[in-house]
Amino acid sequence: MKKEHRHLGSYGILIRDDKILLIRKCVGPYDGKLDLPGGSLEFGENPELALVREFKEEVGIDIIKYELIDADSVNLEWNYKNEIINVHHIGIFYKIIDYKNEIKKEIKVDSQNDDSMGADFYSISALKKERLSAIVILELEKLGYSLN
Repeated sequence: MKKEHRHLGSYGILIRDDKILLIRKCVGPYDGKLDLPGGSLEFGENPELALVREFKEEVGIDIIKYELIDADSVNLEWNYKNEIINVHHIGIFYKIIDYKNEIKKEIKVDSQNDDSMGADFYSISALKKERLSAIVILELEKLGYSLN
């Protein structure tokens, strides 16, 4: 029987001029892919606080205004140390409306930030599915974008 892993997180979708803010993942099922900023809720933390905290840690910005837009999930297989793990990734998704501070294009992986190597805006029309996490694909397609 394959191992199972369930992950619940809050994620932000920040689109400006047909470009989306994505982080470069360095661990986990999306290692090496572009992913939405956000992540796990800490014990007792509500989804909005997790969103704000994760954006500060992974992107370096302070979210001022946001709006809940979706909750959904994806299933995928993760090859972890030569073992296939079935992953059920559940996301609570927010549209980021306003923020302050500059985006950190390069960020140090440490105890505060354990999976983002930095963030940048990427042209949505130039994105390739094979470079994206499953939740990026899910949400962009729900928003009406066609991906290559």
